[in-house]
Parts: sequence; structure tokens; C-alpha cells
Amino acid sequence: MTNTMSPAHSNMVWQQVRPNEVSDANVLEALQQIDRAQFVSDDYKTLAYSDTRLPIGCGQFMWTPLEEGRILQFLQLKPTDMVLEVGTGSGFFTALIAKLSLNVISIEYFAELSVLAASRLKALGVRNVTLEHGDASHGWKLADRIDVIIITASCPQVPEDYLHALKVGGRLVAITGQAPAMKVQRITRTGEWQWQTENLFETVVAPMVHAETKSEFTF
Repeated sequence: MTNTMSPAHSNMVWQQVRPNEVSDANVLEALQQIDRAQFVSDDYKTLAYSDTRLPIGCGQFMWTPLEEGRILQFLQLKPTDMVLEVGTGSGFFTALIAKLSLNVISIEYFAELSVLAASRLKALGVRNVTLEHGDASHGWKLADRIDVIIITASCPQVPEDYLHALKVGGRLVAITGQAPAMKVQRITRTGEWQWQTENLFETVVAPMVHAETKSEFTF
């Protein structure tokens, strides 16, 4: 991980992200210490710090730096948290999560992206991430309940399996709905059979592969 910021990297953190409702010092530090350019292909390195989504292969895109900062802040990560990330993508958001939590399990549908993310994370010395490859569109088998879940692609509604995979007190952040009306939601498990949903902000991102509409879970 790097502690030396280029002017463009510095501007991304302090001129783009921080003025737009991202005030968490730990989140800003993670964005400062992990260089986004190291997770971008050579064709797009000149755009690594711009407030735009960048293609990463397999028809997928990185979130903008502002989206990354805001969603990372909404996760409210603690150093003791075990995190499940659905959608590894470039590995950049994975690295940010790993910086702020105890351990991360990250699932990627596209094997090509998972392999590339693994090499990038290894190069940065990120050791608290387990990368797995498979279809997690409707859930993923875990050894135990988990503190935090982040779903990085959109889905019509959050799959039931993920709601039940949270510990009581755990948090899940997902992008739900259909274009052009999607919203970032944070769902907190407040009891064995209780969940509380907060709508955070609106955006539109690509849908999760195989995340067909299913009957909604009521809570």
C-alpha cells in the first residue's frame, strides 16, 4: 500500500470525495493509502482519479470514487468486522474494505476478474481477503453468520439468504430496484426476525448476473 499521493490522487480524496458528504476519517485514510490507479488497466490509468465509472472487463465497471467513498462510509466498518463482498470487480473496493475490517470474503462471478483482483491484492500485500469464484446472485454458503455484507451490483430486491446471513446487529448495503430508479439501501438486522431498512441515495448500476426478480421478503 502506498502512502505517497500524486496530486491527482490527492485531489480525488480531498476535492472530490471529502466535500461530498464523506467525512469519516478512516474512510478518507483508506482512500488515501490505497492507490486506485493500481486497480485500473493501463488503458484507463489517466482516468483513475476522475469521477467516472471505468470499464474493468467482462462488461463490468468500477464505481466512481465518490460512490466508493459514500458506500464505504455507510458500511460503518469496525476493525473486528467479518465482511462478505458480493462482486469483487477490480479488487479496489475489496482492498478498501480489507483496510477497515478484520477479514473479507469476496465472491466474483467472472473468473477472469477474480484472478486479476487476486494479483493486485497480492501485489499490495493485502492478506486478510479470501477470494472465491461463483454465482452468488441468490446467496452464498457461509460457515457462520457475518457482520457486514456489501452487494456491489444491483438486484431487484435483496435475496432472502443474505438477510438471514447477517448477525443480529449486522449491516447489509445493496443497490436495489430497476433502472432508472435504483436506491442504495442499508439494512440492519435488529432482531432474530427484524430488519430495519434505510434509503441512502439514488443511483443506477449494472444488475447482478442472474439476479432475476423473485418474490420480496417482508420485514
